[in-house]
Amino acid sequence: MKKVRYVGILMICLALFATACSGGGNGGGTNEPAASGESSAPASASGSESGLPEVTLTWYYGVAQVSPDQQLIEDEVNKIIKPKLNATVKLKPIDFGSYTTKLNTASAAGEEFDLVWTANWAFNYDENVKKGAFLPLDDLIDEYAPETKKAIPDFTWDATKHQGQIYAVPNYQTVISRYGINVIKEYADKYGLDPASVKRYEDLEPFLELIKQNEPGIVPFMLVGPLTKFHPFFWGYDDYGVKLGDETYKVNFLEASPEYKQFVELMHSWFEKGYINEDASTVKQIDSSHNGTFAASIEYTMKPGYEAEIKAKNGGRDIIGIPLTDVTTTRTSNIATLTAISRTSKNPERAMMLIELVNTDRELFNLLSFGLEGKHYEKLSDNIVKTNPNGGYTASNWVFGNVFNGYLIEGQAEDTWEVTEEWNQSAVVQPTFGFNFDDTAVKAENANVAAIRAEYEPLLFTGTVDPAEYLPEYIDKLKKAGVEKVHAELQKQLDAWVAEKKQNG
Repeated sequence: MKKVRYVGILMICLALFATACSGGGNGGGTNEPAASGESSAPASASGSESGLPEVTLTWYYGVAQVSPDQQLIEDEVNKIIKPKLNATVKLKPIDFGSYTTKLNTASAAGEEFDLVWTANWAFNYDENVKKGAFLPLDDLIDEYAPETKKAIPDFTWDATKHQGQIYAVPNYQTVISRYGINVIKEYADKYGLDPASVKRYEDLEPFLELIKQNEPGIVPFMLVGPLTKFHPFFWGYDDYGVKLGDETYKVNFLEASPEYKQFVELMHSWFEKGYINEDASTVKQIDSSHNGTFAASIEYTMKPGYEAEIKAKNGGRDIIGIPLTDVTTTRTSNIATLTAISRTSKNPERAMMLIELVNTDRELFNLLSFGLEGKHYEKLSDNIVKTNPNGGYTASNWVFGNVFNGYLIEGQAEDTWEVTEEWNQSAVVQPTFGFNFDDTAVKAENANVAAIRAEYEPLLFTGTVDPAEYLPEYIDKLKKAGVEKVHAELQKQLDAWVAEKKQNG
């Protein structure tokens, strides 16, 4: 077995050497948008000449909706990948609404696949690392993805680590969070909404009432149960429940806080007044079926140029973004989109080579992200494209790799990537950034608490139920599930982390 392993590694090394001799990479870490559709990745030897045995790789990732032209894109993708890696990739997109359930099933069944998209909010990264679903990647990254490693800041890599090891490659994009509200511009203009006057939720209420009274069939405030959250930073906390500015790092029970109560009471008030969609607690995502049906919604990542992205996916309707918080960065925002390699992969080395290729070959990245020029998009300039929402292919570039290697879309400023990088580097760093809670000692309790939250949060956050009845019931169930024990363990680990930080200066 050792001889076979050594021969395989030697063959891969020879292939990499051949690739290097044929022109090398592009450095992969530049933040310049792609130039006129050209590929900056190396043109390597054909599969038969590379010395690599032919393999098939399977890649699962999330999409808003599976596109009619998916097979066409897969065929074109393989025209790029096959000569360079002697590999054929099977692209397996799954809609975000069912992605977690389907991937949990596939992973639990031991299904063989190679690349898999994961995040803090879907097919949960931390949970799957603890389950052993992903391979540790440090050595593979160093050997087969050096340009990808160089392109991503150290603090983002650090956010992925569990007990010092990396288990997924960040799809580097904005790593900030900025919480706010999106308003359809048509309605803002029609009813004289001054975005600068909206500093908190309550300030939006007169506008929502006007929509209700004058726009029959339009939902004033569209909410999606599984995605609607109590955003701690907006209410003065960090993601672990530590009050901003509290140098004692005390963990607060957020569900029992006055701010939490204020939020769910307001949402219930709006639900009762008819501002919020009646199916808010059960609808899984906002997609094309909701075009033209609502006036405002919550936004969690108000990154530079995001309004143009939403317009392209929103039936061409312009939006106005109204930020309610400063720009901040947390561990959570740094692990919002990642690509892992499954423990069931038979070809982890080749899978990592594919990750490197997607992150350094701009032609490949833009093909995955935007489809085919002339059919799925048209170029407005070397760096900016206009997407065709009815062309037969749509995808989110942030599920594939480093978005800084991709096109901008119509409406985004030429300096979008530069501003994004500036925000990434200058965002408010929350006090517990870098801390990663290990729930080993309270695994059962933490799982029970998570299950209770998944049951109650969509109901409370969308205002569907009366918090006067359900909030005390929810808090009681959390306590019975062991939330106080979880908080005690969290506090213990956080205290140790703070002490170590102070000791190390």
